[in-house]
Amino acid sequence: MSVNRTYAGGNARAAAASAGGEATHFGYSQVPLGHKQTLVDGVFKRVANRYDLMNDLMSGGMHRLWKAALIDRLAPPLARADYRLLDVAGGTGDIVLRFLNATKAGQAVLCDINPAMVEAGRDRFGSGAHAGRVGFAIGNAECLPFPDRHFDAYTIAFGIRNVPRLDAALGEAFRVLKPGGRFLCLEFSRVAVPGLDRLYDAYSFQVIPALGQAVAGDRDSYQYLVESIRRFPDQAGFARQIVEAGFKRVDYRNLTGGIAAIHSGWRI
Repeated sequence: MSVNRTYAGGNARAAAASAGGEATHFGYSQVPLGHKQTLVDGVFKRVANRYDLMNDLMSGGMHRLWKAALIDRLAPPLARADYRLLDVAGGTGDIVLRFLNATKAGQAVLCDINPAMVEAGRDRFGSGAHAGRVGFAIGNAECLPFPDRHFDAYTIAFGIRNVPRLDAALGEAFRVLKPGGRFLCLEFSRVAVPGLDRLYDAYSFQVIPALGQAVAGDRDSYQYLVESIRRFPDQAGFARQIVEAGFKRVDYRNLTGGIAAIHSGWRI
C-alpha cells in the first residue's frame, strides 16, 4: 500500500493556540509565546541547505550513531506492512531512512514544520527502494494533522526542544498513537560525566557558533541552537513531563555521557 502523499492542516490552530501575552524562551532571550515558532522557523530556513553537513561537523558524526541507537531501541517489526511510524521534526529523513531499512515492510510519515525540510525529504525518498512507503506532512508538533490513534510509533530527534509548548507536543504525540504505541525522543541533554561537562560547554559556546559562521555563514542560528540545548529540561525533568502527558513505562537512556539521551514511553 502506497503512503506517498502529503498531509496538510493543523498549523493555523497551533498558531492560534500559541497566541497571547505569555512569554517563553528563545535561547537565552525572552520572547512572546506566539512569536517563538516564527523565530525557530527562521533558524531552520536559514540552515536547511547546510543542515546535514553541520550535524556531521558539530557532532563529529556521533549523531548518526545516536539515531541508529534510537531505531535499535524502537526495534520495529521486520515484516509488518501495516506498522506505521510518524517521525516529527523529521528534517531530511535520517530517522525515516533508518526505520525503512530496519523494517523492510513498515510505512513512515516524515513530518516537519519547515517546507524546505519536507521537500528535501521528498527528494530523498522520491524514487528508489523506499518509494511508496513514505508519506510527507508539513505539520506543527503542537497540532498534528493526523487522526487519533493512527500510528504504532512516534519518533522525534533533536526537534522537541524547539517546540514552544512541550506539553502540547507531548499531548499530540499521545493522541496520534494507538494503544500500545511507542513514543521515542532523541534529544540533547545534561552531561552526567564530571569533567566532560566543562569540555562540552567550552566546545558548544566557543566552537559551534564559529563553525556555523564558517560553514553556513550563520553564527546567530547556531548560537541559538546551543542556547536551546541548555534551556531544555534535564533527563529527569523531561521524563516527568512525558509521564504527565499520559505515557507509561517512561524511562531514558544516556548516550555519550549524557550529551544526548533517548526518552521512551508507551501509550497503554
